[in-house]
Amino acid sequence: MPAGLSAGTAGSEPLVLVALSGGPDSLALAAATAFEASKAGVRAGAVIVNHNLQEGSADVAAAAAQQARDLGLDPVDIRSVLVGDAGGPESAARDARYAALAEAAAEHGAIRVLLGHTLDDQAETVLLGLARGSGAGSLKGMAADTGQYLRPLLAIARTTTVQCCEDSGIVAWNDPHNLDTSYTRVRVRQTVLPLLESELGPGIRDALVRTADQAREDADALDHFAEEMAEDLAEISEAGISLPVRALAANPAALRQRLIRLAVASEFHVSLSRTHTLEIARLVTDWRGQGPIDVPGVRVERRENLLHFSAHSEERDAV
Repeated sequence: MPAGLSAGTAGSEPLVLVALSGGPDSLALAAATAFEASKAGVRAGAVIVNHNLQEGSADVAAAAAQQARDLGLDPVDIRSVLVGDAGGPESAARDARYAALAEAAAEHGAIRVLLGHTLDDQAETVLLGLARGSGAGSLKGMAADTGQYLRPLLAIARTTTVQCCEDSGIVAWNDPHNLDTSYTRVRVRQTVLPLLESELGPGIRDALVRTADQAREDADALDHFAEEMAEDLAEISEAGISLPVRALAANPAALRQRLIRLAVASEFHVSLSRTHTLEIARLVTDWRGQGPIDVPGVRVERRENLLHFSAHSEERDAV
């Protein structure tokens, strides 16, 4: 059973939910969770999300729910969602899925939701982040523990989960979307990673996962330092938030840019792109008397020795 699940007292065992698709990864996780739950002092249930993207998806969800019941999981909850198109089909489906999982966890009072992502999924995520130039934030891949969500299988290969189902006599569903090369991740899985292993040798997936672990350690440490510094440096007022230019200039770029992003995120709930972050940082590192910089939702200007952030909107400018 994954670490981080605390046992409850007799009669008050906490509930965990397995996010179950019916595929081999989540079915192997469901079987392992059902076997280990009582030993860990928790109750185990399952939530199945029907994305309604394929003909017969309701039947697939019902079959997965029955498999969960056969494994002894309870409660078993099927959630039907409508997937939009914001950010592309993969992103929209993911957003709808996580929203449904969060709702199910809240309604059932589950302390954790267990996700069946494997080492292969982690390698694909890191490679996609590298290809997109998304920086260390995406290179660190998926975290095993994000508070609400646990990924107990991140160190386990997909071949292992498939073998687990076969050895246990569990018939897994093979999602046709996993063969649809119109999806970027499928192309990475079927073409890019096999090509890399063919040309560079085996072990590419393990190497990518090691890279993710190292990137996460570094990124988490820098985030921690930035948060500690922000507590001492930030000056908050009704007009916004300010950071001292001298302190920003004295720090390495990685910390300086984290401080800028942290100030904007904490005060205005806006996630800055790298382009916008670097543009703001130029008010510190390349100061030539520039005027205010407007980024989505925020105006930034240098006032003598302070970098000042305030709310910005078209409505305010029109007044």
